Amino acid sequence: MEYVRLGNTNLKISRVGLGAMAFGSRSWRDWILEEPEARPIIDRALDLGINFFDSSDYYSGGESEVLLGRCLLARVAREQVVIATKAGNPMGPAVTERGYSRKHLLHAVDASLARLGTDYIDLYQTHIWDLETGLEEMVDAFDHLVRAGKILHAGITTMPAWQLGKCLAIARAAGRHPFVSAQNHYNLIHREDERELMPLCRSEGLGLIPYSPLARGFLCGGRTAKGGPTLRARTDEFTHMWHGRRSDLKVAARVERIAARRGVPPAQVALAWVLTRPGISGALFGATRVEHVDDAVEAMSLTLSAAELRSLESAYEPKALPGTV
Repeated sequence: MEYVRLGNTNLKISRVGLGAMAFGSRSWRDWILEEPEARPIIDRALDLGINFFDSSDYYSGGESEVLLGRCLLARVAREQVVIATKAGNPMGPAVTERGYSRKHLLHAVDASLARLGTDYIDLYQTHIWDLETGLEEMVDAFDHLVRAGKILHAGITTMPAWQLGKCLAIARAAGRHPFVSAQNHYNLIHREDERELMPLCRSEGLGLIPYSPLARGFLCGGRTAKGGPTLRARTDEFTHMWHGRRSDLKVAARVERIAARRGVPPAQVALAWVLTRPGISGALFGATRVEHVDDAVEAMSLTLSAAELRSLESAYEPKALPGTV
């Protein structure tokens, strides 16, 4: 396993991290794995040296955090793993049970700590973005959590680059702890962050930890315009919302051709491409079978040729940024 610094911090994370969205309660999504199915996957990740695990209070209504904390801490000491989670999505019917007010963040972090069964969170991140958020209060609240010892570092997920830039400026001017990482939606068929967010993070030293490097399974093979071979492929509303253009299918076909020539699963090619991109600290992958963990780890040693990179990248068609159409 290769370990790298998360951005400018001294925190060492594995080059690939395991996302826990697929773990929790099947009452939340039909394709979710409950503890007896998820535990062997988490065990395999630990066996292969993965030390970076990411969840959210929103996944399975918090059950993902419960399951992840229980499985990790039954196997290893708390100091041996880097646990990340997120807040911001609705956790109840009230307007105060979501977003980035000081009130909600102070409540949310305590709830996540209790579910995870730990005294601190290594990386605490924003989740869904709300353009109405007051940035000064949010930056101050995350700083408070660091100073209180409840979190070690703060990061963002899928925030517009101009607002992240403002947050960094606010923290610098006020002497607050800045965001140290950006978890962004990035893969071979969703590359819009190459325009602004990723250059900003590289310039400011934030660690980039892309989620969905396999496009929610779209780049794992067998996809058609009407769906794919798995239950998630057929029922995950976000897959159908974000992926499925003609150009996406063209990219996926090229991934499969290169994988066939290499004698590896398509997932390894797609993940290996993400890991070649400048500024990437590590990539977060999801797994619903033990072999998915093996594929992710093996992708770190797959070196794509210049011709293969050109083939994968040349089929991409840019998407309109939100709010521009």
